[in-house]
Amino acid sequence: MTGILIALAAGLASALMFASIVSGALISIVLFYLAPLPLMVAALGWGSTTSLIGGIAAAFGLGAIFGIPYMAAFALTIALPAWWLGYLTLLARPMSSDPQLANLAPALDWYPTGRILVWISAFAALTTISALLTLGSDAETVNAALRRGLQRIVGGRGAVAPVGENERVVDALVAIAPGVATLIAMMTLTLNLWLAAKITTTSGRLNRPWPDLRTTTMPRMVLGALAIAVVLCFTGGLLAMVAQIVSSALLMAYAATGFAVLHTVTQTFSGRAFVLGAAYAGTLFIGWPLIGMIGLGLADAVLGIRQAYWNRRGPPPLPTS
Repeated sequence: MTGILIALAAGLASALMFASIVSGALISIVLFYLAPLPLMVAALGWGSTTSLIGGIAAAFGLGAIFGIPYMAAFALTIALPAWWLGYLTLLARPMSSDPQLANLAPALDWYPTGRILVWISAFAALTTISALLTLGSDAETVNAALRRGLQRIVGGRGAVAPVGENERVVDALVAIAPGVATLIAMMTLTLNLWLAAKITTTSGRLNRPWPDLRTTTMPRMVLGALAIAVVLCFTGGLLAMVAQIVSSALLMAYAATGFAVLHTVTQTFSGRAFVLGAAYAGTLFIGWPLIGMIGLGLADAVLGIRQAYWNRRGPPPLPTS
């Protein structure tokens, strides 16, 4: 009964945060992006089934009030990622193949954080693609809808720039809009999962050790998938748009591993706090350092920068269950 009440409370909180966007208030944007957080906290603290129940209840509630499109959007972009990512975070298997030893010393091999990052990329890409398909079924229709929306935004600011310059700005924004939307989806899902883990850890409800995020490594096959997606970006049409979205999601995942590399190789630096602070602040407020983090993550995937560092300095400590 307690679990059901927690599920309903988490679902209600998530649904209210999601529906707040209809108010048009500025704070509603923050609440909208944090909508997965209550369900993720429920998943990590009380099990993925709790999150699933809360997500289903919230989706049906939104559908009853606002209609089927809101229900589908909530289920696809909020409830499904919160439940599945929470489930994977708590997924583990015994490290020993001997059942008797596993029962005596239940050391657990937890689902790798790199694979969780791949799932976050998949959900970010799925969310963005689904949103664009609501605008049209081909690239020309989608771009036209994006252009109309961006023209209203640019024109609504009372800009005095020439029409031709405004058109060039709008065209540039249309070109990068799918990638930017994917990056935002990646960042918000990752942030929500991290916050949920921190909240449940602080409350003592997280039933797993905190992972060493410095060891986060993407599976090898993801590098090949990224190469294929980048090539498809030059094909044109809707396929190129989908490829751009997938490429953006995977590049953002490699940026996360780039930060893991930076945390690893700066462990002995005297000015480590300044370097890390500058990297995070620059990425947040300027954006361009993100390209360096992507490059660092890709270089580590190809050259094994962290592995070479650990070979010289010793491996990182293993988390205990």
